[in-house]
This record gives sequence, structure tokens and C-alpha cells, in this order.
Amino acid sequence: MPFPSSPRARSGPRRRSLLAVAPAALVLTGCTGGDSGGPAGDGSATVDRARARAARDSEGLLERYDAVIAARPGLAGRLRPLREEVVRHARAFGGGRKASPSASPSASPSVTSPASASPSATVPGNDKDALAGLAAAERELADRRAKALGGVPGELARLLASVAAAGAAHVYLLTEGDA
Repeated sequence: MPFPSSPRARSGPRRRSLLAVAPAALVLTGCTGGDSGGPAGDGSATVDRARARAARDSEGLLERYDAVIAARPGLAGRLRPLREEVVRHARAFGGGRKASPSASPSASPSVTSPASASPSATVPGNDKDALAGLAAAERELADRRAKALGGVPGELARLLASVAAAGAAHVYLLTEGDA
């Protein structure tokens, strides 16, 4: 008995595939919150405060990088690319800091830390402790930003998530060479 010929292979998606994907696409579309995607977001006071706080936090972290680079010049080559990222983060949140990413730091070793409860922190006397302090500041700030995601809409939430992920990567890069 001969086998029946197989049906022609159809090109393109099948109806079942489209029916399965359509609800997911609608959910993803709904997650944008109607945000226009522009840097100003929806202009609400909550968004403006969250954006300003994130900019201040990035600027505080930048001051901490500057202090470590000033106190521990041997670390400058390792820290400069991370510092440049922090400058870009501050600008993305609308920070007004005019420092260029390649500017030489002029901060003193004592700085106000956005990531510590104490009003000021000093740069430790050795490289390993200085890097650990920066890693702790990056980790704390990344954690705070991740927790803030639920309270902000669309585009700002995506920006916070991206910068928090970058902060987590900075923690890895700051601690990875110390094993």
C-alpha cells in the first residue's frame, strides 16, 4: 500500500502560533504605560522627583570615583571607564554636572557618599579597600534603583533598570580582580 503524499509545507506562521503570541504582544504593549518614550516622561511631579534623585545619586557616586582616583592614582586606569559610565548615567537622568568624562578629578579624599548612612566617607589607604568601598556604593545604589522601579512609569523605569544593571556590572568589575 503506497503512503499518501505529505501535505505541502506552509510558509509563514500558523494560525495557532499567531493566537498564542497575540495575547503576549498585547501584554507587552500594555506595559509601556502610554509613555511617549521621550526623556521628559509624563512630566508628573513624582517622575521629576525620581529623575532628580537618580541624577543626584549618580553625581554623588561620581564624586566618590573622583575622590578614589585622586587618593589612589594607580587605580585611575581601571576606574576611568567606570567613571565615564557614571557621568553618562547622571546626564541620562538630567543631571547638571558639567564635568567631562575624561576630566582629571579635583575632589578631596573625603566625599559625601550617596550610598552610606554617614555624612562623609574617607578613601581607604590601600587599593583593595578603596575598590571595595566603590563596589559597596555601586551595589547599594543599584539595589535602591531596582527597588524604585515599581514606583515610576515606562521610560524612567527602563532607564532605572538599565542603570541598575550597569551598576551591578560595575560591582563585578570592581571586585573581580581581587580574588
